[in-house]
Amino acid sequence: MSWTDLGWIVLSVAIFIGFITVVVLALTYAERKLIARVQQRIGPMRTGPFGLLQPVADAIKLLAKEDLTPGRSDKATFWIAPVVVFVPAFVAWVTIPFTRDIAIRNLEFGILFIMAVSGVSVAGVLMAGFGSFNKYAALGGLRAAAQLMSYELPLVVGVLGVVMIAGSMDLRVIVAEQDAVWYIALQPVAFLLFIIAGLAEVMRPPFDIPVAESEVAGGPFIEYSGMHWSMFSLAEYANTFAVAVLAALLFLGGWRGPAPESGWAQDMVQALWLLVKVSGMLAAMFWLRTTIPRLRIDQLMAVAWKGLLPVAFLNVLLTAFYLYYGWPAWTITAMSCGVMGGAVALYYRRRSARRGMPETARVRVERGRVVG
Repeated sequence: MSWTDLGWIVLSVAIFIGFITVVVLALTYAERKLIARVQQRIGPMRTGPFGLLQPVADAIKLLAKEDLTPGRSDKATFWIAPVVVFVPAFVAWVTIPFTRDIAIRNLEFGILFIMAVSGVSVAGVLMAGFGSFNKYAALGGLRAAAQLMSYELPLVVGVLGVVMIAGSMDLRVIVAEQDAVWYIALQPVAFLLFIIAGLAEVMRPPFDIPVAESEVAGGPFIEYSGMHWSMFSLAEYANTFAVAVLAALLFLGGWRGPAPESGWAQDMVQALWLLVKVSGMLAAMFWLRTTIPRLRIDQLMAVAWKGLLPVAFLNVLLTAFYLYYGWPAWTITAMSCGVMGGAVALYYRRRSARRGMPETARVRVERGRVVG
């Protein structure tokens, strides 16, 4: 490799990191404004016109803030943990295409690469908890690791249904196969599984128990400040943006839409269509934060193991029958909606049964669920 090639690689990485950083700043502003609108407030307004410079002011504050290190902490583990969480959040973008022709590196097993890289952040969360020499941080790290590993399973199994129908793990091929119909129509259950498990993977509300200040003293990042804390926050928003982009690529047709067949305008129009779909997904994620209360730890784990995972396996089984017997496309949609309706009906039936119990029996059931 020549020095020129190395220089281009460094420049490309710098431009990409700068792009993601700008996107994260925009997401923080958009989230605060949307939540303020839902809560009948006006949100940031004082810093810059309409408060547009508020994310920049927050970034400058974090950069200028003193970066403290606990005296009895494991210095190496404490300092490496943010890097282990931060780097996978950007490496996953290597194979995510923005248009049919724009991607850093197209991989034949792109989905597998993204899932494998995203799982590395679990080690960083554990390192942050145990390296801080704080029992609350360690407990928060264990909670976060348990949540991430639990929701990784329904996330991967849910995506498997889309991969089976498309016949490829290449994101470009998956988008190309959605020419006639988007996969959200064929796999509505997989779409819901992906969104719910994706929110839990990035520890967004209502799945933010490990890092919530009202829980175990702020979770594994309690001892971090300044630039180190901002790396965790940057990774969270970068992963949130990645979940929205992947949802658009896997289920909403990606960049497909009325676009020119060729020319420079093609990439621009395709990127615009993808941005519109991603913006809708992000708005839905921010809206969920304002409407759904935070789950308890036992409820959070029960949703993953007793709810999402069995439904994900059932969806894969039905998709296999659909492909093997060559049934019409409407059958997989009907079966998927039936699975979704059955899961909701079963949930409300069990909930109604618990409401009809005497108070002592209901408390005993709840305690048994927490212990078990």
